[in-house]
Amino acid sequence: MGHSLRDKVAIVTGASSGIGRATAKLFAAEGASVVLAARSAGPLRTLADEISAAGGSATARAGDVRDEDFAASLARAALEAYGGLDIAFNNAGAIGQMGATPEIGREGWNEAIDTNLTGSFLCAKHQLPLMVERGGGSMVFTSSFVGHTASFPGVAAYAASKAGLIGLMQTLAVEFGPRGVRVNALLPGATDTLMYRQMIDTPEAREFITGLYALKRIATPEEMARSVLYLAGDDSSFVTGTAFAVEGGVSINRN
Repeated sequence: MGHSLRDKVAIVTGASSGIGRATAKLFAAEGASVVLAARSAGPLRTLADEISAAGGSATARAGDVRDEDFAASLARAALEAYGGLDIAFNNAGAIGQMGATPEIGREGWNEAIDTNLTGSFLCAKHQLPLMVERGGGSMVFTSSFVGHTASFPGVAAYAASKAGLIGLMQTLAVEFGPRGVRVNALLPGATDTLMYRQMIDTPEAREFITGLYALKRIATPEEMARSVLYLAGDDSSFVTGTAFAVEGGVSINRN
């Protein structure tokens, strides 16, 4: 186990799979006590058991970040189980309805906005006071380059929700910077997660997407986790308000 997060307490939402799962495991390996959150209780329990077996400490809470009572309960869990909160990775996300914008229904729009943007806001609302009580902390949102440096047809709800997170992040960074809280957004490129496989569901589509990247490959969840670790830890102590692009050169590639 590493030591870069020794004695730190972290919340990770969307922890049951993908980037959230990889980040939770890395945080624990680096010494943090971790509150795990996602909608699926079974995968969370499995992850908590894996962390415990590796010598780490984790507690799992199943629920939906769109529910403010659940968002508040995560902050309480960090306080009650571990005494406070230093790090929050607000990562829970949804694709929302995809397709031509005139065909997107209110329900499909709300799925993306309510989960990606409002859910992150609700979590942050209850996390920030605990960080202030500790004298500071680090908050990271999972945004996207989609809707920021580039976009694609058919993803209006997803792009709008992720772009909104950048505005939220910047506001929180200036609002809470004087109280020692840093706030940043991770902008992942295509990463080999369940959500990616749902969005890009044919070999032809995956070949096309891979070709968009300067590195001509997509990322692993573990690669993204290492970038979150950087933003969460003291190595990024003068980094705040940043849309941190970890996207394999997709925004600048033209070949």
